[in-house]
This record gives sequence, structure tokens and C-alpha cells, in this order.
Amino acid sequence: MCTGACSKFIAIPLYVLALVSTICNIMLFFPDFDTEYASDDTKNTPRITDEVKYMGGLIGGGIMVIIPAIHIHLTSSKNCCANRCGMFLSIGFAALGVLGGIYSLIVASLGLTKGPVCQWSNELNPELTWGRPFLNTSYLGEKEIWDWCTVPENVVEFNLGLFSILMVAAALEVILCAFQMINGLFGCICGTCSDGE
Repeated sequence: MCTGACSKFIAIPLYVLALVSTICNIMLFFPDFDTEYASDDTKNTPRITDEVKYMGGLIGGGIMVIIPAIHIHLTSSKNCCANRCGMFLSIGFAALGVLGGIYSLIVASLGLTKGPVCQWSNELNPELTWGRPFLNTSYLGEKEIWDWCTVPENVVEFNLGLFSILMVAAALEVILCAFQMINGLFGCICGTCSDGE
């Protein structure tokens, strides 16, 4: 397979993964699909998980991946970027995509590890309070304690699903961009199999 054709094979999934990452990050701002948690509280109590505000999916997995995806896609077509210089530049853009994917992966991992912000209570803390009840627990393996969170409804499953999707998308973005760095190196050395080498 020519390096130019390989670039197209890499770029198209990157578009999809960047879109998925962006949508997941935006959805995380609205737990229980309600806008009331995104607004400021009079007591200044955070009602959205901090890792959502870091926008790993929007900035890291979205913007920092879509820009390299566009250039990588251009190296596959027969125009100004389908040459050795374009393939050389794709190495740098792919490195940017790797950094964005790693940022998104780290933020999603932290979001999963620390758990959601919710209004919660349990036997030791019977009064409903806003906070992160699973901060120092291994809640992922203990589904029976997910009921501590009462508001927003099903916030544990909501965060678990979306942060998991973000982690998978980010891991795939890192793999594809790293592969493009290798492909770009071969394209820079050997050419792109197009007329504009």
C-alpha cells in the first residue's frame, strides 16, 4: 500500500473519533440530560465533574486531532500536500494528534477514577450533600454503592459510559496518529506513490 493511500485510511477514522470525543465531552456537561447542573449554584458548590471542565474530549481528542486529520487526509490526495514535504509535515501534525489523544486519555482516566459529582448520602453520611462520594474508593468494582448518588439520576452510569468511550476513542487516536508518524517517515523517504513526489 502506498503511503498516500495509507494516510487516507488513517485520516477518515480520525475524523470520526474526533467527532465522537467532542460529542461525549459536550454531553458530560449535561448529566441526566439536564441543563440545571451546568449553571452556577448560589453556594458555589460544583455540580459537574472537574475533569469535564478540563475538556479533554473537546480540546485534546477533538481539536488537537481534527487539525492533523485534515492535513493527513490532504497528503492522500493529488494536490499540494501529496509529496515528500507534505508527508514530512504530517509527522509533526500526527505528533500533535498523539499529544491531544494522550491529554484526552489522561483526563478521561482521571474522570473514571475519581467518580462523578452528585448529591449523595450513605449510612455514614445520612444528610444529602453535593460532592464526590467515590473519591477514595474503588467504586467501579462495587456496583451496589452506586446508589449513594441520588441526583442527578444515574450519573454514575452516565459518566462511566461517556468517559469509557472517551478513553477508547483517545487510545485509538494515539495509535492512528503514531502509525501516521511512521507512515509519514516512509513517505518522506520513499515518496507517496503519486505524481507529485
